[in-house]
Amino acid sequence: MKKPPAPFDRLPDKSRYYLELDSGHQLFRQGAKTTAMYYLQYGTVTLSRWGANGDEIIIHTAHDGESFAEAALFSDNYHCDAQTRTACVLWEISKPALLSAFSTEPAFALALTAKFARQVQVLRHQKELLAIRSAPERVYAAMCEGMLTSDIKLFAASIGLAHETVYRALARLVAEGRVVKTARGSYEINSRF
Repeated sequence: MKKPPAPFDRLPDKSRYYLELDSGHQLFRQGAKTTAMYYLQYGTVTLSRWGANGDEIIIHTAHDGESFAEAALFSDNYHCDAQTRTACVLWEISKPALLSAFSTEPAFALALTAKFARQVQVLRHQKELLAIRSAPERVYAAMCEGMLTSDIKLFAASIGLAHETVYRALARLVAEGRVVKTARGSYEINSRF
């Protein structure tokens, strides 16, 4: 059996499930009854809602080492959809087991709360990034943070820009010499700038 990450390794084996999933797997849908939260060991999962016009609104992109659907612990229904965007390795962790551990194991509760707090800090930093009005500057700042890994559309959604805007910003940054285009759809910060 695969070993779960801390602090989930403190939970009973029957309360967590190791999953290896392909891209495009629907983990849960908005409105479904909450049964679990998740820890993403490897891959990319998007949490999204749907606008009135039918457009997908990505509210969060989870990456390696992040948990998601934490709000499910204190809600009857999921508030969004969750879908794998790449091949993923993750852990599904039972809501009843988590709530029980919170009330009976203070060390577990403290460790998980610390993990959540670190994720809140990252999200607050991302909010600071979204406050940058200039698209090229926002793209550049996000690249400096290592947020552009492979998929430009996911990158664009994660920084609150249309992918067309990101492509224009990247072209400008390349023209300025601040970014280097290494291949089609692949860019990196110019270390000599």
